[in-house]
Amino acid sequence: MTVQLAVHSHIDITDALARLYVFLAQSMDRCVSEAARINYSEADVQSHLASTKATVLDMLAVNQVVQAKVEQECDRVHSLIMACLGDGAAKAGALDELKAERATLKHKTMALSDLLAVFRSA
Repeated sequence: MTVQLAVHSHIDITDALARLYVFLAQSMDRCVSEAARINYSEADVQSHLASTKATVLDMLAVNQVVQAKVEQECDRVHSLIMACLGDGAAKAGALDELKAERATLKHKTMALSDLLAVFRSA
């Protein structure tokens, strides 16, 4: 693989991961915010999330460890969203976990965005 192809590959992977985290965050935002539910339709968010997740997992097929981590992260977010949508005592704890996970995704997205900017400027 030439250096130029490797750079484009890194840009594509970084861009796809950043998009995945944006869609995961939008899914979480819809869970806790009426405004987010209005701004992001469920069908659109789920469609974009599913296609981006499939793209990312395909790109990461060369590294099963990272691929598994991303898949686990998506599953964890989905489980938290489902727990928040339910009723009962577990909902409050799930909301706290969801907010913590959302903060983590925000930091990851910012770091990936910065990395993407560096890659694109090179």
